[in-house]
Amino acid sequence: MLELLMLIIGFIIIIKSADLLVDCTTSLAIKSHLPKMLIALTMVSFGTCAPEVAISFQSISSQNGEIAFANVVGSCIINVFLIIGLACIVRPIKVQHKTVKKELPILVLITTCFSVLMLDSLFNPATPNEFSRADGVVLLLVFFIFVLYLFQLLRNKDEALKKDNEISFKYKNPIIAFVLLFVSLILIIFSSDMIVDNAAELAYKLNISEKLVTMVIIAIGTSLPEMITTYSSAKKGEFDIAIGNIIGTNIFNICIVLGLPIVLYGGIGLQSFSIIDIIVIFSSSIILYIFAKNDNVISKKEGWTMLAIFITYYAYILLQ
Repeated sequence: MLELLMLIIGFIIIIKSADLLVDCTTSLAIKSHLPKMLIALTMVSFGTCAPEVAISFQSISSQNGEIAFANVVGSCIINVFLIIGLACIVRPIKVQHKTVKKELPILVLITTCFSVLMLDSLFNPATPNEFSRADGVVLLLVFFIFVLYLFQLLRNKDEALKKDNEISFKYKNPIIAFVLLFVSLILIIFSSDMIVDNAAELAYKLNISEKLVTMVIIAIGTSLPEMITTYSSAKKGEFDIAIGNIIGTNIFNICIVLGLPIVLYGGIGLQSFSIIDIIVIFSSSIILYIFAKNDNVISKKEGWTMLAIFITYYAYILLQ
């Protein structure tokens, strides 16, 4: 019970801290007159996936790499099938033609690359599935494509700003925003340590896999900032923020949250992950792209389809 209580306290701190981080970074970005999609793909995305970043570094550095990997896989699946699915049920999400043409194909490319890197045993049956330092380097190189696209958005920001509506922001004083940003980062690092340690201890005491604890408890818990941001944005009609947040977060999750600590600390084994896990994370970006491309609207019906896929997949995990 103590581990579960500390886990809950850790979640409360990390979610509130991530919410503060998003408010501060968004305020600073808007004060700098950046377009909405650029804010969503960078400031908001990185802010909402800050819990995953902290947990990933903490878990891999402490030799609990399965927690990091399961958190990234679970978060990416939850972001698309649960969060976008629920948001579309509340209000169909309109997707700009530019997003279908540029941002979503980048997400498909990165998710495909990630899925292929997980299939070591498929190409060589004698080799166990693992995610090596070389795989992490590949993810960072692919992330460079995304960075180049962000620079393109920055160059064209004046054109984008003409199309953007004004976004409200919380902290008008940049000094206050910077101070609170620093405080939120400290709290995120502190709470991530608490979550990883207690999740590992809980898995050990209950005699269940770290993958199950991570994908059911940690991944859903750390995805709450994305859920709140996407739901709120969709409800307000801020569709660029809603869809851009998920695209950017999944790219950060795969390339930075997982790729960077693996490059720094070394590879991790994937013994607990099956072809089903790989198929589901691969299909998340493909289905999102297909639904968005279909008349540039992700409808309520498509939202229910995403939610059904999520429920089916998590039922499979729980019944394993």
